[in-house]
Amino acid sequence: QVQLVESGGGLVQPGGSLRLSCAASGSSFNVAAMGWYRQAPGKQRELVAGITSGGNTNYANSVKGRFTISRDNAKNAVYLQMNSLKPEDTAVYYCNRRVGMLVDWGQGTQVTVSL
Repeated sequence: QVQLVESGGGLVQPGGSLRLSCAASGSSFNVAAMGWYRQAPGKQRELVAGITSGGNTNYANSVKGRFTISRDNAKNAVYLQMNSLKPEDTAVYYCNRRVGMLVDWGQGTQVTVSL
């Protein structure tokens, strides 16, 4: 049973930074593709950033240049460094793990960008 536990969300002012963490239990982390998704109220869940087992990354256009995804296979963890945050980044952020056809989700962490 794989568990993904996100942390690091909170309230931040526009222009501020947050670092999200996702701790994964279970085996095969080093061969998993990991990702961060977000869902704002009334909107569909969308991909924010992804990182392959080989370290290749991809980002949504809306966060390119501001967000950075990284992983630490020794710690079974994936991170999302978010800089220059905007009110439109407000959402619940979810960690995602994919191994073949198997997909797992974390419970989400709230990020609110507001004065």
